[in-house]
Amino acid sequence: MASKQAQQAQTQQQQQLAKQKAAEAEAEKIKEYIAKRALSLRHVLIRVLLIDSFVHSFSIHYSDRYSDDEYEYRHVILPKPLFKMIPKTYFNSDDPGVLRLLSEAEWRGIGITQSLGWEHYEVHGTLATRWSFATSLRTVRPP
Repeated sequence: MASKQAQQAQTQQQQQLAKQKAAEAEAEKIKEYIAKRALSLRHVLIRVLLIDSFVHSFSIHYSDRYSDDEYEYRHVILPKPLFKMIPKTYFNSDDPGVLRLLSEAEWRGIGITQSLGWEHYEVHGTLATRWSFATSLRTVRPP
């Protein structure tokens, strides 16, 4: 009987040890799951921030308008990633690094949006991403 009791005690100890190992393994799985989820959330957050900065890097900046007696002016600054996507035909044939003056259809095709009547009249040599536009103050525009 004593050996039977010892055997039962040993079996119980083995069962408890097995249960404890199973509980530890389950706890480890839960920790891994939480760590993966936290990592996933971090990746999602990083992706959102990268997408936001990517979209922002493609935002065209429009200056405030200013005027003299005849014209109203404004500057448009293209982000470098967008500037690099401009077709080669928009550049001066004599000097491929210099952008030529663009027609309204061309600058609108790039993504610049302004009311009707604006003309592209200057590209700043050292700042090729900065373009100047003007419109006559005498031009009648729809409201």
